[in-house]
Amino acid sequence: MAIPATLREYLRACDIDYEEVKHTHEVSASRLAQQSHITGEQLAKAVMLHSSSGYRIAVLPSTCDADLDSLSQLFDEPVELATEDEIVSRFRDCDPGATIPVGQAYGLQVYVDDMLRHQPDIYFDAGDHETLLHMSGKEFEKLMGNSPHGQFSRHH
Repeated sequence: MAIPATLREYLRACDIDYEEVKHTHEVSASRLAQQSHITGEQLAKAVMLHSSSGYRIAVLPSTCDADLDSLSQLFDEPVELATEDEIVSRFRDCDPGATIPVGQAYGLQVYVDDMLRHQPDIYFDAGDHETLLHMSGKEFEKLMGNSPHGQFSRHH
């Protein structure tokens, strides 16, 4: 499968400079980082959250877990992880289980963990479990635009 059209069109509309990095099918972020010879801090993962006011995406380093208590405080309401069915229904043109950090392309509010904000390079799953997108930290900041940020990850 190629990069989902929704994502590709959004990146083009935002004039984002990126490269595609192909890899063998991998679901584990730690093995993916190792296989791609990048650090886990540079590999961004997306976590879809559900609360009474709707769905959101939290973007954090692959070496961390989302701290739901911190996120609940940030949103001023309890949040929980979205179910696999909820993720599949929102990211229809992505492979099942592939939640991408560019939730804006899918109409979702995105929150970026501060640990990603000063990385020289950022990589993330392109939605097909076989492609990473690589861009400079500067392009990632441009892509995330005015997305709120904060400290909501913890090392696992």
